[in-house]
Amino acid sequence: MSHEINLSEVDVDGAVREAADGVSGDTRLDFLKKAGVAGGALVGSGAVLSAFAPAAFAGPGGRPPTKFGKGDIGILNYALTLEYLEAAFYNGATAAKLALTPQAAAFLTVVTRDENAHVAYLKKALGKKAVASPMFEFGEANTNVEKFMATAYVLENTGVHAYLGQVGNIQDKAYLKAAGSILTIEARHAAVIGSLNEPAGNDIAPEGPFDVPYTAGKVLAAVTATKFIK
Repeated sequence: MSHEINLSEVDVDGAVREAADGVSGDTRLDFLKKAGVAGGALVGSGAVLSAFAPAAFAGPGGRPPTKFGKGDIGILNYALTLEYLEAAFYNGATAAKLALTPQAAAFLTVVTRDENAHVAYLKKALGKKAVASPMFEFGEANTNVEKFMATAYVLENTGVHAYLGQVGNIQDKAYLKAAGSILTIEARHAAVIGSLNEPAGNDIAPEGPFDVPYTAGKVLAAVTATKFIK
């Protein structure tokens, strides 16, 4: 299925902020601080959810704002924006040569490869319709070991919720298959970083037996609150 959009109207920063503006003020607080990342503490199993306010709809069915594009194109550009963030975060952590444990170093190697592959796939699928990457600034979030581990946990779980929130909205079967395959990889990443941060296993599946889908408005508001996008 093909959807035409005017690329000149696609403004990732504007779309993210537009969605955030539609969410309650509590969501726009620094969610990393609320999750304990700013203070260097590791994120607890319930911290990701407690950092967010009630869901807000960016579009019908919780779809991304129309500035990302219409239909499946908008969903893929929304996913691409999240993948840009994750890839940039892990690329920076790799460049920082963090003194990680062997298990955490292996996680970083694999997740850096995977997130960059996700970016490449989505850009290829979108072609000229792909949005450009925003500028990112992570501060110590990917240069300090403790903050890196905590932030990675938050980002990976947010990715799971974000993809789960959109798979029901995708019409093109090929796009749906790709999104589903990325969703499972994000979930694997989240489980690994959860087990590394909390060896008792409570953060492997913080939602329990069933994950919760998040609307695009909820996810984009949380991303805005991190202040990672410049």
